[in-house]
Amino acid sequence: MENVEEYIKFAKDIAYYAGDIMKKYFNTDNHQTYKGDRTIVTIADKEINSYLIQKVKETYPDHAVDGEEEQYSKASHVWVCDPVDGTAVFARHIPVAVFSLALVVDGKPIIGVVYDPFTDNLYSAAVGKGAYKNGKQIHVNDYTLSDVRSYNHYDMFPLSEFNMYDILQEFKTKTTFISVGTIIRAAMCVADGEFTSAVFPGKQHKNCDVAAVKVIVEEAGGIVTDFYGNDQRYDRDINGAVITNGVVHDEILEAIKKHI
Repeated sequence: MENVEEYIKFAKDIAYYAGDIMKKYFNTDNHQTYKGDRTIVTIADKEINSYLIQKVKETYPDHAVDGEEEQYSKASHVWVCDPVDGTAVFARHIPVAVFSLALVVDGKPIIGVVYDPFTDNLYSAAVGKGAYKNGKQIHVNDYTLSDVRSYNHYDMFPLSEFNMYDILQEFKTKTTFISVGTIIRAAMCVADGEFTSAVFPGKQHKNCDVAAVKVIVEEAGGIVTDFYGNDQRYDRDINGAVITNGVVHDEILEAIKKHI
């Protein structure tokens, strides 16, 4: 792959800058507002997104940026970013939110970086190179859903066309589902073996939430597909995301198919 180490370094540098911005505004009122999809945006989201566009223009002027709050240009190489994932908890001064950045080439993420500034954990991966947390290689677990060690994450929100309540009911006697407030942080728990799965019903412009997740989780040995079990592009809207250790993937897809 072209310039992969250079791209990873660029993404990590942006991630650490983003972490500083998140911590700067964490204990303020964040100047929060609500978008049309009823999600929160803060001044941290906007500053980070704008900074990414500035740095891409300077460093890779032929690349594009698809940020959750702001976009720049169109190109085969797109930097797909969620400046603050978990904005709702971040705005309420709960230290769970993360920064996420992927380089997507012709729809496929080739590198991904996720930074949690509150624990100083940096997750990174490049296709074919493995997944890492603070420089140490990580792997998914091999738990089944009925394993007592199995914990799983879900997101559920009002405008989703996918009925998460009925889907979760399929597992009520088998395993534990919790919501940590950010799909990207939960997906890093899957990559690191702490969670078994994470289920995300997002669609419109939610590629920003899953692009980096795709490469990091799969390089850690897991599987990431849409709600229909298909691979998908990450330079456009997505059809949800099922993020697992691979062992439980088909079982979760079967439950989802009953309700979509």
